[in-house]
Order: sequence, then C-alpha cells, then structure tokens
Amino acid sequence: MRIQPELCLCRGVCADIPYLENSLFVTSLTMYGARSQKLFHRSSGHLCPRTVKWIIQYFSLHLELLEKVFYYSNALWIQRWQSSFKVKMVIEEAHWVWFNSDVDLLVASTLTNSHARENNENGMKSAVYLSPKFELKPGSVANRVFNNIDFPKGHIAIKSFNAEVVDEAGNPIPLHETYLHHWIVLRNYQRKGIESPKNKSDNIIVSNSGLCKNGLEQIFGLGSETRRTDTHVPDPYGIEVGNPIEIPQGFEERWFMNVHAIDTRGAEDKLGCTECRCDLYNATEDENGEALRKGYIGGMDCCHDGTKCKVREGFEGVKRTLFMRYTVKWVDWDSSIVPVKIYVLDVTDTWKKGDSNALDTKHHCLIEYDVESCAGTSVSNEGCIDNRTVSLSMPTGGNVIYGVAHQHTGGIGSTLYGEDGRILCSSIPTYGEGKEAGNEEGYIVGMSTCYPNPGSVKISDGETLVLESIYNRSQSHSGVMGLFYILVADDILPNNPNSVVHAPVEKQEKMTVPNSVWGVTLFGVAIAIVAVVAYHRRSKRKNGYQSITMSTQHRIESS
Repeated sequence: MRIQPELCLCRGVCADIPYLENSLFVTSLTMYGARSQKLFHRSSGHLCPRTVKWIIQYFSLHLELLEKVFYYSNALWIQRWQSSFKVKMVIEEAHWVWFNSDVDLLVASTLTNSHARENNENGMKSAVYLSPKFELKPGSVANRVFNNIDFPKGHIAIKSFNAEVVDEAGNPIPLHETYLHHWIVLRNYQRKGIESPKNKSDNIIVSNSGLCKNGLEQIFGLGSETRRTDTHVPDPYGIEVGNPIEIPQGFEERWFMNVHAIDTRGAEDKLGCTECRCDLYNATEDENGEALRKGYIGGMDCCHDGTKCKVREGFEGVKRTLFMRYTVKWVDWDSSIVPVKIYVLDVTDTWKKGDSNALDTKHHCLIEYDVESCAGTSVSNEGCIDNRTVSLSMPTGGNVIYGVAHQHTGGIGSTLYGEDGRILCSSIPTYGEGKEAGNEEGYIVGMSTCYPNPGSVKISDGETLVLESIYNRSQSHSGVMGLFYILVADDILPNNPNSVVHAPVEKQEKMTVPNSVWGVTLFGVAIAIVAVVAYHRRSKRKNGYQSITMSTQHRIESS
C-alpha cells in the first residue's frame, strides 16, 4: 500500500502536538526568521508540518537547525513512531536522498548517546546530558556501568554535578516508583585506540584522595537525596580535571557512571526492596555466583543487576525506559582557581591506628551495615537509636570548604568531628512529605551541606577525625550507609589581582523542558534526520554497561 506522508504524519502530529510552535517552530523561527514559517500550515487551530518530503528537503540544507532541535529533544521518542509510517532515507556526505514513500522506514531508533545543551554565562558553563538508557519492570533492578559517558572536555574546574532519573519524556521519576539506591561517577585514563582494555596497564582509575581505595573511588555520587542536595563548589575553589600534564602520554581522560536503581511499583514491601532484603529477592548468591555469607540479611549482594524483588500477585506494570539526566557546571581552568581534594569517609572503615606514630594507610571500607530494631526491648523511644562511630586519620590537612553525608531511610544525621571534639560539619537528612518527585513521603530527599567561611574550619596533617552516623532503630534496616564527603583545599589562596570570581550556585538549577518541547520528537521522519545527522557528525563512540558492586574493584570494558 502506498503511504501518503502528507496525510498520515501531519494529521497525527496536529492531533498530538497542539503547541508545536513552542518547540520546533520557535527554534527555527529564532534561527531563520520568517522563512521558517513556510515549514508549517494551520489545521484546526494548530500548527502542523507541511509535508514530510518538503521538510526533509528543507532541513537537509539546514543541518545546524537540525542539531539545535535535536539538543532539545534528545531523540528519545523515535521508537514510538518507527511503526507508524514507512520512509527510507540514506545519508551521503551529510546530504539526504529521498526515496519513494512506499519503501521501508530506516530510522535511527536506538540512539542512546546524549547530546548536551550547553550554556555559557559570565564564564560559568553548563551542559545537560543523558546517560544511555536502562530498562525496568516492576520489581526489577538495574545496576549498570556506562562507560565513556559524555562530559565536558579540556582543562576545567567542575563547579557542580547534579543528576536524577527521568523517563523517555524527560519527566522526573519519583522514588516510590524507581528508587535510586546510588549513582556514582568515576574518572579514568584509557589508552588511546583501545576501546575494550584487557590489561590493567591500558586503563588507570583516577580515584579521589581517599580514604578508601576498595570501592569508594568516585569523584561524584549521591542516592535518593540527589534532587535536593547542594553540590556546588564555592569560589575561588574548583575540582580540577583534564590537566594535560597529569594525563599519561598515549592516554585520554574518560568518565564512567554506575547507576543502581530499583523499580518498586507493586512491591510487597517497598522499604524491604530498597534495603535489598535477601528474602524478598529470593537471593542465596551474590552477582559472582558465590554463596552469601552467613548472617547476611540484606544489601547490594542481594539486589544486583537483573534481580527482582517480590511484587503483589496479579500486579501488572509496563516496562519503562529510563535515563540519568545529569547537569555539569564548570569554568575554564586558570591560576585564580584553588584546587580541592575529594575525600569520601566511611563509618564502616576498619582502619586502626598502629602502635607507632606512623600512619597506617590500610583502609578497608565495608560500605554497608545493618541496624537492629529495638522493638520489644526495654529501650525507650528516646534511646532507640543506632550510633556508630569510627576514628580516621587524615594523611594531609587543609581547609574544609564543603561537606555532606550520605544515609539511607532511617538515617537521622551524621557529624564529622575534629580530634579535639570540635564539629567540622553536621549533615541532616530531609524526608519528603508528598508524592511528587523531590518530595516523596518517607524517603530521604535531601541532605544538608556545610559551606564554612574560607579558612574557618581546618584539618591538620595527620589529625584523627571522628565520624558519627546515627539511625533510628524503631525498626530494623539492612544495607544502610554512613558516608561523608568533604572537599579540602590547601591553605594557599590565589594572589592574582586580575582573578575573576564567579558567583556560586546557591541552589541546584535543573533544566526543565516543557512538554511541548519534548513533543517535537513526534516528528518521526524529521527527528530521524536530526538523530542520524547529529550521530554521523559526532564521534562513533559506543557506550556499554555491565554490573558492578561498590565493594569490588572497578573494571571498564565496552560491551
């Protein structure tokens, strides 16, 4: 049957996108003025594309416009339309050739590379990226590693990194549907020309400054609290990356992301699923096929990639395609910026100070621990808390310029003390009170942060700190965490009189895209052009994924 794209596409678009002018039309109007109005006609009060063929011919001469539109849409919805109509296009030296519309449709429907929308305001640059997709059904778990993710290039200072889970339409997903156990971002140097390194010498993990080197090497990372936790680095400080002097010859800097998400739609016990209770996952082995240790009741060994938590009998739910949407803010590096060191402290660290004055550098972080319930005991409600502490010696000191804790449901707060008992930073959780994303009742949706005045909070070289993590014991909890992130800078401040100070980000600024903008992707053929053109003109990098646990050595392999 011969298809008439002027009819089948335009009518569908008019019906589904009543405010098309707010997306593609505005974009094209901004770039090309009144000429762009020729792209559309009015139908039932709506703005509609004229013909598929005409659009393709017009857009083939305006690749810049195509990529602009692509940045707004991210080409996530092409799959929805690949069976709606049939067209065939081929790319040849960035030009399009149109074939008769009665042949099959060739659409780039599985693109997962993100394309950033970059902004630059007074030297502060920002970009919004999407991770490769991951799919979840009710009760299922994704614990994926995405290699070589999109990230700003060059010698820069990172000023903030924010992330959240979104669906295909860019809608934030609430924690009571998809629980974000954690996300972490790590840096590595990979030998050029080797996409799947087999030897450790071809891949070098660039971890933070400590203290644990057995699973907490991340540069950035949070969990359920990600939407309402400040991550900005105040001036004149920054997280230095991309320094060409530090990158070994023959290597390039790359970034990879680990996302651990649990779909709790229809779950028999939502809290039990998020705490990875082994009985709810019917788990007896870890992801390596080894038997769980005796007494292990819950944690990441029971909710690894591909496992499933119990859902209510008869519950039906669709499979979802999800993404991590992450926003990076940075400035170009210059001599006015003071670099910071990143430390991730863990209350489960087994480090013990030796008999001599020398520092024992052997830190082993268990990362997770359990909290026993005081129900049925003589403990009063006021005393029904779990207070865990650990003493840790800092190899080098400096000024604390940022601090934040990471806890799970049941957490009351965490405090970092100096050797003399002074409080360096206290971080308290915020629990949600509603149903919308960012305010989910019963979940930790934010952690308070510390921003001391420069030079007001100092750590001495070799100083022994005390980390305290407190949980409520009114019910038991499994697989909880007690981490603490601090950024530490040397005592030396820049003395460059010409230095430019960028205004700090006072709160997380997320890019929210109106539904009408997301709707532009329903231009099946037009956006297919955008996707393939953008893809063709960019690198042919492939992002892979694999399972990972934070307590094992990270491996980077392209799948």
